[in-house]
Amino acid sequence: MRHHLFGSCLLLLPLCVVSAEAFHESTPLTSNPLPALRHSSILSTIGSTPVVKLQHMAPPGVDVYVKVESFNPMGSIKDRMALGMIEYAEHHGLLKPGQTVVEATSGNTGLGLAMVCAAKGYPFVCIMSEAFSIERRKMMRFLGAKVVVLTNPAHKFGGMLQTLIALKEQHGWYWPNQFENEANAWVHRQTTGPEIVRAMEGLPLDWFVCAYGTGGTVKGVGQVLRTARPQTQILLCEPSNAPLLLSGVKTVYKSDGSITDESHPAFRPHLMQGWTPDFVPSMVEDATQAKLYDELGHVSGEEAMRVARELARREGILTGTSGGGVLAVALRKAATLPKGSCVLCMLPDTGERYLSTPLFDEVTADMTAEEKELFDSAPTTIAFPQPLPPPTDAARALVAAHVAKDKVAIVAMESCEFCWTAFKLFRAIGVEYTVLNFDALAYAPGNQGNEIRSAVQELTGAKTFPQVFVGGKFIGGAADACVLWKKGELQSILEQAGAKPQGAVPGAPEWNGYSGDPFEFLPKWMKQNPLRTK
Repeated sequence: MRHHLFGSCLLLLPLCVVSAEAFHESTPLTSNPLPALRHSSILSTIGSTPVVKLQHMAPPGVDVYVKVESFNPMGSIKDRMALGMIEYAEHHGLLKPGQTVVEATSGNTGLGLAMVCAAKGYPFVCIMSEAFSIERRKMMRFLGAKVVVLTNPAHKFGGMLQTLIALKEQHGWYWPNQFENEANAWVHRQTTGPEIVRAMEGLPLDWFVCAYGTGGTVKGVGQVLRTARPQTQILLCEPSNAPLLLSGVKTVYKSDGSITDESHPAFRPHLMQGWTPDFVPSMVEDATQAKLYDELGHVSGEEAMRVARELARREGILTGTSGGGVLAVALRKAATLPKGSCVLCMLPDTGERYLSTPLFDEVTADMTAEEKELFDSAPTTIAFPQPLPPPTDAARALVAAHVAKDKVAIVAMESCEFCWTAFKLFRAIGVEYTVLNFDALAYAPGNQGNEIRSAVQELTGAKTFPQVFVGGKFIGGAADACVLWKKGELQSILEQAGAKPQGAVPGAPEWNGYSGDPFEFLPKWMKQNPLRTK
């Protein structure tokens, strides 16, 4: 048996059955045939995404392949367009060094532009509706972008566009205009289309299936396939409840050729983020007039989510609702084809972008009944680690000095989410505090950190952290501070200790204007947190 410290528990585990002595180095291993290359920038990793054959979901005798665009650095096909539009603008003098880029997007284009702009040194502002997944706006902000979120449910793309134009004209920003920018289709003629031709060489590519958002993919790839693989038919997807192309009603553009402010009469809100805006984009109209697709396919949001979930569980491929929708149409077409046929469809992005959407409604944070049954099926006896060393006089003196020095003092651990909760609460209400992290590197020599921990536990009798002191008195941990605030008691405790923040100007709101629920600062995985993420 070997002893392993896992978290705060000492586990007794059997010896690993695959020991170094018994290991077979020559065991076959599935590996990527492509070489690992050096890149001078993240931008040169865009494109060359894999084409993968489905092993379990394709109809018997028909090969179904998927082009997995989540292998792009920001996880979607829109990385290609973002790079193409920015580099075209640079080469033709449309974008000045350091100029801010602005675009309206459901998120994937915004993520691609945020990444490209970060790599090239351009500020980026994204305009998007609150209806799109929260993950996208958080990721854009993480990349340094600014995100303007429209909260009016009436704001479809037309509302986003009006806001964008007003900001562009006010500040002199550069707008790539993804829906009207030919560089959108150009990048697919240069990259996606040729990649498909090379990947499918030697195979009878009977059908290529994709959806449309801006129309860049169907126009660009369609132009390549019509020349290089004229026998390949193209199936274009749209939501079953927003069949703009099927309706036959054309979008009427303004006299200057710009996008209309009015929604298409066949448009309805749908679940496929990035598909089918509330008008027919000009590149989609170009593809229609040039006969770059042969059929239309329609899919509901429910079917798209079902297929995306099935793809994850049966093939191990993670895609979003949009990818599930394309694959659903592709599988439906494949089921009608003779044996020996071959279908390729685009999976535009990754399922991780949909965690806050209905796609993941069936996935809970808690254990299911089956998982609980599994846990209970093999009871374990946990041996706890060795006790802490006794506190030294030096550790006691350090703790006492820390508690007495400031009006609000916190003893904490650097990587503890509950400690971060206390920090966030006091920052939100504008209260200054000091922190003693007993697990800091400075206290590692001689086991000083554990001696400090012993001294704090001796002082308060509490064993969990953080431990919060106000005016030299122990008031509890993170959850205790949150509850005291909700009861209105922490405010009085802070005032009595002279820790209430003073407004920078007369009449400034009390407590930094904070009026939220402090439970928002507790870890979202915490089962007892009523505001947790399910």
